Amino acid sequence: MINHIMFQLTTFFYLLSTIAYFLCVGTKKEGFGRVASWIGLAGFAINTAAMAIRWVESHRLGIGYVPLSNMYESMVFFAWSIVGLHLLFERFYRSKGLGAVIMPLGFLCMGVAILALSPGIRPLMPALQSSWLVYHVVTCFLGYAGFAISFGVSLLYLFKKEEKKNGILPSRKTMEEINYKAIVVGFLLFAVGIITGAVWANYAWGTYWSWDPKETWSLITWFVYAILLHMRYTGRLVGRRMAYVSIVGFVSVIFTYWGVNYLLSGLHSYA
Repeated sequence: MINHIMFQLTTFFYLLSTIAYFLCVGTKKEGFGRVASWIGLAGFAINTAAMAIRWVESHRLGIGYVPLSNMYESMVFFAWSIVGLHLLFERFYRSKGLGAVIMPLGFLCMGVAILALSPGIRPLMPALQSSWLVYHVVTCFLGYAGFAISFGVSLLYLFKKEEKKNGILPSRKTMEEINYKAIVVGFLLFAVGIITGAVWANYAWGTYWSWDPKETWSLITWFVYAILLHMRYTGRLVGRRMAYVSIVGFVSVIFTYWGVNYLLSGLHSYA
């Protein structure tokens, strides 16, 4: 399938971008950062085109669905979301150093999809044949992407020693601001994802909430970030403590996304 080849090309571009970002931070030369951004943008464009082509191919096979229904498709969309949101934050804050911790996440998602997951296009099970699939999955994964940005920035915050901006890496104060804003974006989108998921569940299974493992862990993840934002707002969670809690929150995200699917059985096990 042409879309799978394009996703492989996307993975290669994200890898090249990651290497260029590493060189940017290691050499403190802005030129490497500009190259990394352009390569990352090119990979993002290919990623976008590949998803569109996969949608077209599904229609040609007589299935016709938005490619967001299985682990392979969700992983490439997760990569797309992370890279897209990263490029927006990078443009706004004009800091190339962030790419050294965020672009690898996009590359990792694509690598897992290409190497470990099946790229086949299969008919949707009845429960997934709904327009709510798009609303729910898109908002959830854009929320996940916000949390991924927060995770990457938190790691960078913990490893960065000096307080002053060195020309490539932002100051710790700026990183804390990026961390907070990424969590706010992720939290709001993830909340919409939970709400649309509840509506979809009522449409598909006749109940808004059934305490399915995926639903339960989604709620746990939402509460982790709700508590984080509350403590940040009241001034009780700043600096390194906020970075640590952000990392813990992303561990919860990963378990909600991957762990539940493979370790716990439930209504979402098909994903």
